[in-house]
Amino acid sequence: MGIYPQPNIWQCGPFALKHALVTLGVLKDEREISKLAGTHWWHGTDDLQLGRAARKFDCDLLMIRRHQEAHARAELVRYLRRGIPVLLCVEEWSHWLTAVNVEQGKFILLDSREKKVVTIADWPTLRRRWVYHEDDEVDDTVTHTFYDLHPVVPRARRQSQAQFSLTRARALRRHTNRQLAELWDVYLGDLLVLCRTRTPLSQKVFSLGEFLRRHQEMIIEQVDFWHGNIDTKAARKVLGNLHFVADTYGLVIHAEQEKRAIAGITTILALWAAASHGVKPVYGPRPRRR
Repeated sequence: MGIYPQPNIWQCGPFALKHALVTLGVLKDEREISKLAGTHWWHGTDDLQLGRAARKFDCDLLMIRRHQEAHARAELVRYLRRGIPVLLCVEEWSHWLTAVNVEQGKFILLDSREKKVVTIADWPTLRRRWVYHEDDEVDDTVTHTFYDLHPVVPRARRQSQAQFSLTRARALRRHTNRQLAELWDVYLGDLLVLCRTRTPLSQKVFSLGEFLRRHQEMIIEQVDFWHGNIDTKAARKVLGNLHFVADTYGLVIHAEQEKRAIAGITTILALWAAASHGVKPVYGPRPRRR
């Protein structure tokens, strides 16, 4: 369920919908979406099938058509400014991708056909990919142009919604953050247990960055002490990844939940240490001497 390339040429539709859902804080597997949509290898997935799958997750997949590029761009920007991801069928209606934000004239896209998935495109590049051409049925000298966009609109207000800024998009494109992208849903799932979304009414809350400033070294020292041998640099990377994802969704910790967050983050890091570096039996019977 993370952000990684599609394994074949026909599953772009479910991946695009999955990426739209994850920006809304909804974690669903592309295989589940494929099954709900009825995706097939010989024809992929159309907008009606994706709409049926989206409704299963309390979202509506709208269909908006524009013929002029200026109108199409304005409509796309309007939805992205509202934090609503938009599915686009590009390459003459042969491939689905997801637009998740626009900043400084650049469009941030999640394209499962690309190796890095997270892509950044200017308007001329996106326009060339997006436009669909169709010859007039009567006058063969006339070609019609279509720009279809499919906003994924949640039926209820989402508490956790991603803000993929240009800075974050560029960071996710780095090779050093490939694992973070691939395990995006795992990090987010863990954080949603410990954190909440900041709202205008939020009081006595602090960011995960502030939480780590207060407690990171203590947590790492304790895990290292009780485990006995961990890569502290890698441990800081894990906590940094949690920080990155939390900031992307605007997640915060309430002051009264600070001790619970310390226990939760410490447990996560201890489990990571055991999985990455192994652990001997604890409080088990001593091995018999031969």
